[in-house]
Amino acid sequence: MELLVILIAIVMIGGVVVVPALRRRRAGQEAAHGAGRAEDLSAYGFLPRERLDVRLPGPDARLADALAEIRRTQEWEPAARLLALTDASSELRWQRVQTLAGSAAHDLAQAPGQGGMWLRSWRVQAPKDPGGAAVQAQFLVMQALRDPSSQDFRMIMEEARTVAAEAALLAPGDPVPHIVELIVARGLAYREADFEALWAKVNKLAPHHMGAHLAALPYWSEKWHGSQDRAESFARAAAASAPPGSLLPALPLFAVFDHLPEVHTVRTLFRSAVITDAIEGARYAVHHAPADHPMVPHVRHLLAWFLVQAERYGEAVEQLRRVDGHVGAVPWSFSPDPAAAYVAYRAIAVAGFERGGGTPAQLPH
Repeated sequence: MELLVILIAIVMIGGVVVVPALRRRRAGQEAAHGAGRAEDLSAYGFLPRERLDVRLPGPDARLADALAEIRRTQEWEPAARLLALTDASSELRWQRVQTLAGSAAHDLAQAPGQGGMWLRSWRVQAPKDPGGAAVQAQFLVMQALRDPSSQDFRMIMEEARTVAAEAALLAPGDPVPHIVELIVARGLAYREADFEALWAKVNKLAPHHMGAHLAALPYWSEKWHGSQDRAESFARAAAASAPPGSLLPALPLFAVFDHLPEVHTVRTLFRSAVITDAIEGARYAVHHAPADHPMVPHVRHLLAWFLVQAERYGEAVEQLRRVDGHVGAVPWSFSPDPAAAYVAYRAIAVAGFERGGGTPAQLPH
């Protein structure tokens, strides 16, 4: 179960959120059932496939501008300025670090040996910049996760841990370097005591950080050989202790997603009590969280997927209308073509909504 935002970054140009934090890759495969719908969905406010942004789960104009300037100039200063102006304790910084690292990883994949040179220049020319160190640590994790079976996997993960430690020293109050190490912890199979000590650091700096919890979630699944109970217990405990406005009540939905069976043989699976409770927790979270919370789009994307599976099409359409335009999120990021996977599920939701007598006019504006 990889961190959701890392998978987004690997698959796409930027790649945020998070969390994240899942290893299921069947979402795009199932989407084929709705791919044939070609009607104009503009009445719902939906954008055509070619206008969907696969880099991010939701809008971030400053980040988009920085990425555009980096691509145009191949200079690192736009990234450094952006992170310097981003609150170190905010989840927005975590998201932006991942996206910048994902952009460098994408550039390198497109032009081996040359792409992403701006990140290398950043580290050489400003070695004490904590933002550059954090982005490099995240970049190294992404490189390792491209091929976990590679002989170089452990070496790259060890380097990521070293750079993350350096970033933590450069910015003692920033939780991002420690969150990067949470991902490393799974790759290097930390002992439970060592992981608990690392989690204590993160929890002290950012106790209700959604991205941090999504980064920690896969360790419990892996540590206990995919134990659903241990991972879901972690998620439920976090949700139960969440303060008002937190997105942590949505964490069980991510835990459930990771443990879904590869083949769904029971039609009522998505109407079971466990999944229904997880859906309701996520709905509660997005309703009460600040509208500009950077992780809200991540939750809405996964929530929409579950609502389609549960045949709650009207509710799915409402969630999709709130995120439409950006598709850089789980579960679409597991597909080779995230935009196609998203559009297919969107079509399924609309078709089901209309079969039940729904019309665009009935939806809130």
